[in-house]
Amino acid sequence: MSTPRPNDHTMQSDEDATSMELEKVLSESNHVSFASKPNFAPLKAHEISDGQVQFRKVSIPPHRYTPLKKAWMEIYTLIYEQMKIDIRMNLKARKVELKTDQTHPTSVTSKMCCFVHTFMLGFDVIDVVAVLLMDELYVESFEIKDVKTLRGEHLSRAIGRLFGKGGKTKFAIKNSTKTRIVIADTKIHILGSFANVKIARDSLCSLIMGSPAGKFI
Repeated sequence: MSTPRPNDHTMQSDEDATSMELEKVLSESNHVSFASKPNFAPLKAHEISDGQVQFRKVSIPPHRYTPLKKAWMEIYTLIYEQMKIDIRMNLKARKVELKTDQTHPTSVTSKMCCFVHTFMLGFDVIDVVAVLLMDELYVESFEIKDVKTLRGEHLSRAIGRLFGKGGKTKFAIKNSTKTRIVIADTKIHILGSFANVKIARDSLCSLIMGSPAGKFI
């Protein structure tokens, strides 16, 4: 027994009804009025922090404890006397602690914390001050093992290529790329603009991979 086929006239009527409903929905959607864009006033410093005191802590690596003591008055003068942010060195916890009240915006607190953290990476105070003055500067960090897995004498030779004789290779890359480079054991930190950091990173990676140091001098 065969199944009866639907009438062509009935199918055409269903298609016409569907197209009419679709046109009706589209016409209604064109007349929908959206609310105007809200215009919010900028928040004040105490509104961002909810009127609460903000604390930030930066750990002090063992190899940066002595340089921090020597440069402490420079850091203290800049952060406390000029930026009016409380700062202290917690000798027991080996941390630098910053405290701000509701009058300081969060961006200023974060910038001061970044300033201290950049110094802890191994950069000089003069170089770190540039982070506060120029927004386009940032720090990129990576390890030698991120580029190539090296151990023993192979790792020592790679570190030697990065420095060069008397530090000539590192000095040449810093000057040519207008960056600041810190090599702490197997960790490498580069301070500069995005484009310059990329050039310096590519040069250092080439040295790690085995390129001769004379190519960059």
